[in-house]
Amino acid sequence: MTDGRPIRVLVVEDDPVAADAHELYVGRVPGFTAVAKARTGAEARRVLDRTEVDLLLLDLHLPDVHGLQFARSLRASGHHADVIAVTSARDLAMVREGVSLGVVQYVLKPFTFATLRDRLVRYAEFRAAAGEASGQDEVDRALAVLRAPAPAALPKGLSGPTLERVTGVLRQAAGGLTAAGVAESVGISRITARRYLEHLVDTGRAARSPLYGQVGRPELVYRWVPQRH
Repeated sequence: MTDGRPIRVLVVEDDPVAADAHELYVGRVPGFTAVAKARTGAEARRVLDRTEVDLLLLDLHLPDVHGLQFARSLRASGHHADVIAVTSARDLAMVREGVSLGVVQYVLKPFTFATLRDRLVRYAEFRAAAGEASGQDEVDRALAVLRAPAPAALPKGLSGPTLERVTGVLRQAAGGLTAAGVAESVGISRITARRYLEHLVDTGRAARSPLYGQVGRPELVYRWVPQRH
């Protein structure tokens, strides 16, 4: 919060379902309020011209303009709202360009409420820093607030590249897959595939259900759980 008021957020997102979800997410974080939604850069500019906004939750792929181009035009016209970029792009050159345009955080799609909440809380802490730093350490601490924590280590025996392959296969399977099906697609053993699938279940990214109609113990089917964004 700033001067006792919540941080005012403009959600800029052309997908109406995603925009509603982002607005809901923002409203669930104490100290933040979503003041408006915009589906295009032009609409966002009109909102900014009539409404005080502290932070943009900005989708980079808008129908009428790229998000970074929009951020650049805002700076040129004197708008100083900070930006949290929302994107599925993983181009690090784009990330570097965004830093110079007031992009303080990137959130990769798909993301959960917990991910956005973490970024907003960190932004609020960074924004609340005031006064004169006593030295380099204090400056470093203020900047470090914006950095996300290191990702949690995978369970022993699981690797990031294989997890990405298992995740990709499962996401593409509309009807779900058994451990045997994943094993065949990825090129790993059935036991190994089950370990990765159970990890996805444990982290809320997959769900399992029994496949009935078979003789004996029913096979488990794993389905990807879409992350609302």
